[in-house]
Amino acid sequence: MSRPMTIAEKILADHAGLESVEPGQLIEVDVDIALGNDITAPIAIDIFKKAGVKNVFDRTKIALVADHFTPNKDIKSAEQVRLLREFAEDQAIVHYYEGGDVGVEHCLLPEKGIVLPGDVVIGADSHTCTYGALGAFATGVGSTDLAAAMITGKTWFKVPESLKIIYNGELQTWVSGKDLILYTIGDIGVDGALYMAMEFTGPVIDSLPMADRMTMSNMAIEAGGKAGLINPDEKTKEYVDPRASRPYKFFVSDEDAQYARVIEYDCSKIEPQIAFPHLPENTVGISEVGTVELNQVVIGSCTNGRIEDLEVAADILKGKKVAKGLRLIILPATPKIWSDALERGFLKIFSDAGAIIGPPTCGPCLGGHMGILAKGERALSTTNRNFVGRMGHPESEVYLASPAIAAASAVLGRIASPSEL
Repeated sequence: MSRPMTIAEKILADHAGLESVEPGQLIEVDVDIALGNDITAPIAIDIFKKAGVKNVFDRTKIALVADHFTPNKDIKSAEQVRLLREFAEDQAIVHYYEGGDVGVEHCLLPEKGIVLPGDVVIGADSHTCTYGALGAFATGVGSTDLAAAMITGKTWFKVPESLKIIYNGELQTWVSGKDLILYTIGDIGVDGALYMAMEFTGPVIDSLPMADRMTMSNMAIEAGGKAGLINPDEKTKEYVDPRASRPYKFFVSDEDAQYARVIEYDCSKIEPQIAFPHLPENTVGISEVGTVELNQVVIGSCTNGRIEDLEVAADILKGKKVAKGLRLIILPATPKIWSDALERGFLKIFSDAGAIIGPPTCGPCLGGHMGILAKGERALSTTNRNFVGRMGHPESEVYLASPAIAAASAVLGRIASPSEL
């Protein structure tokens, strides 16, 4: 009889071929998907070649997505993508995306059914934890670990402790998954879940759509988490079934599973949240913000670039204009999201409001391109990080918020709630 286990422990035990695992145990696991992008994969490819290996372990289980500095912003980024392209062609990698096929990786892979419930997914990108929203154990690794996985199909983990967070109550108006995760990080801090599997649960999580669940899992890393998991349910099944091209398995935590810590929140007391510079833990409720004038607003990224996010923004921006002197940049996260936004009239609303609509790209999120800040400029963004110099000049500032707050702020020229409109 195996010990009661959390969802994280069950997935890891399954992939290690063990009946059970416990926190602190060192294990080797089979990898379902190994992911790299145009920044991290070239390093892994170089290591792969130096190892003298001829072929990847499985050309169907590697995903290479050129999403960070693309469309190529300079010669160096063009060379990076060329490296990816040549490796993908040489190895006949099935899941290779660039150009008109590319989307922000953590929106693209779930959308295409490449990552599925019950998977172990590693990616040379810290926000790989997004896929925990599907009930997968997904985490970011270094390029060396990615190279090793591309060769062997395996990786190693120290089994993490689990942190259970229960969300109760009713959500206030304009409060979304983004606000819940910002509030959580504000409460426990950027190292509050260090090397832990964060498990988001409770009636509020049950009621959230998949887009909001992915937003929450995406930012587990911002609390130091190893992974951010949600037990899969009927909503997960509805999302996954039309997309999945291979079998998948639901794992859920046992009732009597052991947790390092359990936290409960009454969500009826949580208002829309803003993270002030220069850490995601510097959160305040919208009522405490005061007057913060803005130069730029960004709506997009692996955190909030999905069609549901764009719909919220479009509803708020319809018939309104972006504040004079402010740049509103909107980046739908995948070609399908871009196309859906076009069909549903969102892009016309954004264009009429005076927004700049870009292609699917990470772009300004990491200070890549298409929205770099000058000295002293302030941006409000739906992205996940607001470190010093994250979006440009080291003396610029980035504030984090939901698409609803972002859209309202773009109209009013300062951080504001849609209720002010």
